[in-house]
Amino acid sequence: MNTPTAPEAVVVASARTAAVTRNTAETQITVEVNLDGTGRSKLSTGIGFFDHMLDQIARHGLIDLDIDCKGDLHIDGHHTVEDVGITLGQAVAKAVGDKKGIRRYGHAYVPLDEALSRVVIDFSGRPGLVMDVPFTSGMIGTFDSQLTYEFFQGFVNHAFVTLHIDNLKGVNAHHQCETVFKAFARALRAALELDPRSAGVIPSTKGSL
Repeated sequence: MNTPTAPEAVVVASARTAAVTRNTAETQITVEVNLDGTGRSKLSTGIGFFDHMLDQIARHGLIDLDIDCKGDLHIDGHHTVEDVGITLGQAVAKAVGDKKGIRRYGHAYVPLDEALSRVVIDFSGRPGLVMDVPFTSGMIGTFDSQLTYEFFQGFVNHAFVTLHIDNLKGVNAHHQCETVFKAFARALRAALELDPRSAGVIPSTKGSL
């Protein structure tokens, strides 16, 4: 019987890149991000559809993303998906730093055949998730569609962002989920883009985020 251990995190960051390692009794995860990348990804979580969704974040967010996760999939995918969200959130928070010069807000609408989703993000410093996605199926391959919420909840709690996700239309659950992740990627890209008109300025009247 394994004795639960407290999470251990080792973080290294420079410029707009970061690497985070998070080890618990349930998952062992390493995430590396480059916010100014080209969309390259190297992904291994043990859940094929989840890897496909993470690839959408990299490709459409133009973020280089390496994720390696060894989780307790003999139980189910919950810990793997949630903890990847947590670790990715930590990495993005470290990579973005003090947020000087970023646009801060981003939004995107993305269609895929009959499905359409909208995602709006604010690098507010205040974690908050509002998500309305009425999935038409409980499973997408070996991926439990309910875990989409757990992934984004983990991300917002550790990236310190406000995130609104709405699936406006959709019949096929694969399409619903893919439009959510693609819209998230595009919104993330927009929010993290450096604004030359605000170089060196924190985008808040408070002077900090």
